[in-house]
Amino acid sequence: MKKFIVIFLLVPLLFSCSTKVFDTSEELWNYLKDKDNGYLQEKNINGYNFSLLYKPTDLLVIQELEKHPTPEKIKALKVKYKKQLYFTLSMSRNGKELLSTTPKNRQEFGAMVNQLSFGMRNKVHLFTQSKDTIELLDYNYPRMYGMSQATTMLFVYPRDKKYLKEATLNFSIKDLGTYTGEVKFKIATDKINNEPTLKF
Repeated sequence: MKKFIVIFLLVPLLFSCSTKVFDTSEELWNYLKDKDNGYLQEKNINGYNFSLLYKPTDLLVIQELEKHPTPEKIKALKVKYKKQLYFTLSMSRNGKELLSTTPKNRQEFGAMVNQLSFGMRNKVHLFTQSKDTIELLDYNYPRMYGMSQATTMLFVYPRDKKYLKEATLNFSIKDLGTYTGEVKFKIATDKINNEPTLKF
């Protein structure tokens, strides 16, 4: 009887941790953008919208693949992207990017351009529950010159198994002149360890 109870309790746990597999990148995107699935988080503070999206390996692979992918190319890209964690941070106000809404004058505009282009290492941090800071490997800020609805940046961190053994990671953004204070997101590591995949 005790064995039956243990098995009964383990079955839903195993299914809840199983990896989702999708046929198309569109299906994967729809799954990621559904906040109930835990890969996209959003906050609205002082009129500013912040959103953080974890991008799984296969999403990056499919974005780089050519029209006629080969198994060798797919394998090489999986190895390339599996070594890192990728997060997309988007920030906006009234449906516009930060440079279109936040600076009050030319001096503030120049300072914010410099901050977004070169100074985000001092503003954005990923750390563990035990307060270990995870090194930022790289980030990308594409200038959209007012043509986008948000300031969107990609942040890249090493995928270290010891960090992913903890229940959560913390992603924080210091105030960028928006008077929002520090904005924090909590990322469940089980979402990363069991990230959705694609059928190639």
